[in-house]
Amino acid sequence: MTSQSTFDILILASVAAGILTILSLVGEALRGRLPWGQTNPAVEIFMTRVQSWWVMVILMTLAALSGKVGIVLLFAFASFAALREFLTLATKRRADHLSLALGAFVILPLQYVFVGLGWTTLQTVFIPVFAFLLLPVISALRGDPRRFLERVAETQWGLMLCVYCVSHVPALVNHELAGGTDAAILLIGFLVMVVQFGDLFDYYAGRRFGRRKIARDLSPRTVEGTITGLVAAAAIGAGLSWITPFSPLGAAAMAALASATGVFGSLVIAAIRRDKGVKDWSHLIPGQGGVLGQLDSVIFAAPIFYHALSLFVPQA
Repeated sequence: MTSQSTFDILILASVAAGILTILSLVGEALRGRLPWGQTNPAVEIFMTRVQSWWVMVILMTLAALSGKVGIVLLFAFASFAALREFLTLATKRRADHLSLALGAFVILPLQYVFVGLGWTTLQTVFIPVFAFLLLPVISALRGDPRRFLERVAETQWGLMLCVYCVSHVPALVNHELAGGTDAAILLIGFLVMVVQFGDLFDYYAGRRFGRRKIARDLSPRTVEGTITGLVAAAAIGAGLSWITPFSPLGAAAMAALASATGVFGSLVIAAIRRDKGVKDWSHLIPGQGGVLGQLDSVIFAAPIFYHALSLFVPQA
């Protein structure tokens, strides 16, 4: 990695730290307005999210500084943790144990090997074609037809969300930008920042002045909060246009696209979680509902952003 790229990554991390500092000050100000000894659950959840994000920024920065290998390993671990959370709640029987093990310990690592090697074709078709056809066969050979379609579909959907979609984040490094791999790593920082900070602004605004819920009985997201999050994401994207191949207007549009897609992704993940009757996927990340809860917006945003980039930015 060049010294310029290292400097750019540190600048990007500083920008993220600055935004988190502002959000932390806002949260502390809201705490200070409460009577002594009282707490506001929404404010406390907001502050917990901000504190968790300090850790995320540090991990992302260290991974980015270590280059492509660090990025791939970080998201491979995130995929494994998310898949474990998903499959823990999935419908399964003894006949599915082998297919579940193959999904977590063979298919997942292979997907990230393909990403790491830059084998774009295999990365694109391996899970939705080969894995999706293989795993039902393995379960069928075990001879248990009870709730077969439900069991197979949930396993496939877990691989799609937690592995295939998430792997599109590190796969951005394989896009041949003018600045090479280093420039693509910065683009990963762009994607994660606009989606996650858009979420934080959405959460804050939705609970401060949000009135109309997008999906009542499914998610606390509001129309007002979502609009605020999209505007914030677009503004941050425009401000970060210097690390992208886009103009400020183009970067704002890509940021808004990623943030909007992330909103839809979080609604889908919330629907699955509600269907399973749980409040959080796990408690691995405080205030975030586990790794899957933290990645819910990125899951849908990553493949859309990846293919939009391929569509609008010519290969170098």
